[in-house]
Amino acid sequence: MAPRPSGGIVRRMVRFAGVGLHYADPPGRSSGAGRAALQDLTFTLPAGSFHWLLGESGAGKSSLLRLMQLAQRPTSGVVEVLGADLSRTRRRALPGLRRRIGVVWQDFRLLPHLTVRDNVALPLRIAGRAEAALLADVAEMLRWAGLESRADALPAALSGGEQQRAALARAVVMRPALLLADEPTGNLDAAQARRVLALLQEMHRLGTTVVVATHAESLVEAFPAPALRLRAGRLMSHG
Repeated sequence: MAPRPSGGIVRRMVRFAGVGLHYADPPGRSSGAGRAALQDLTFTLPAGSFHWLLGESGAGKSSLLRLMQLAQRPTSGVVEVLGADLSRTRRRALPGLRRRIGVVWQDFRLLPHLTVRDNVALPLRIAGRAEAALLADVAEMLRWAGLESRADALPAALSGGEQQRAALARAVVMRPALLLADEPTGNLDAAQARRVLALLQEMHRLGTTVVVATHAESLVEAFPAPALRLRAGRLMSHG
């Protein structure tokens, strides 16, 4: 059984209003203006929705996901995530919000010295969950991801698809309300990519808000859903 999201009811999961994000020039290349990664983004993602995040490399997809996962604050505009306005949210409140957000990266980011079981258990241990209680949750996640037979394997012994499913199980073991995936199928073959997307869609069907960044138009055609399309840091379409 897939994990159901936890937390209170939030009808509007994400809201951006006139959001801009600028990065400072690197040392020795100061222009005084910096680099605009995102410009004047305005959109809303309802709770329980599934959205693609589309655009070529350098379009701003990763920067947008960093704002959604509360990894940084915008340079301008208003960002609301899980009902919290980041401009008014105290720093000490951010860890609690982040625990309700799951993130899946293209490069997996599994710890190589930990088994699959321990990689998936890591967020629960960091949160202070009792060992006896968390083992049952981890076992459920491994069954859901089809990895129960690989629980004692190290990441290096897994295929790329297995590593991505392990990373996905780790991202959802805390039952996030918002799940962000940054090019989760970029290193996978077509069959493995579809399997990972099927798991992401199952999370959506159970009520999690899901955002998947990709440049693979074939996946978008196979799994139709509303899309945010970026070009050079600007929102070209939403829907």
